[in-house]
Amino acid sequence: SFLTFWSLPTTAQVTMESVPLNVVEGKDVLLLVHNVPQDALGYNWYKGDKVDSNYRIVAYVISTQVNNTGPAYSGRETIYPNGSLLFQNVTCTGYYTLHVTTADLQNEEVTGQFRVYHSSTQGNSPSLSAGAIVGIVIGVLAGVALI
Repeated sequence: SFLTFWSLPTTAQVTMESVPLNVVEGKDVLLLVHNVPQDALGYNWYKGDKVDSNYRIVAYVISTQVNNTGPAYSGRETIYPNGSLLFQNVTCTGYYTLHVTTADLQNEEVTGQFRVYHSSTQGNSPSLSAGAIVGIVIGVLAGVALI
């Protein structure tokens, strides 16, 4: 006889990582997003550890690839189709919150941070160039496309 076992697939939570975690002032940092739901409709990024429209950096609609900047947009942020957010020429440490809306109107939120150090306190810390960060994003997008 055969024993059949079936279980519901577990849903992975949206996560983010700072690449690099510690960045030298004036360099670039990427908040790299993982496990975005397949039915995601769009993203909203906020400065701080909560969703607050007064601190919205950018909103992105996946189907149209249109982004709308918010009150906290500085002109140094770039959002990518996978939800990742690039900060160029960073100046201060901070928390950032990603809000993902899905087709069934469920919301997922994740908050992360990066730390900015003055070059005199960090020394010659390795950091990623904008080209390296774009390469990471393209690699992640290619990996997602294969799934």
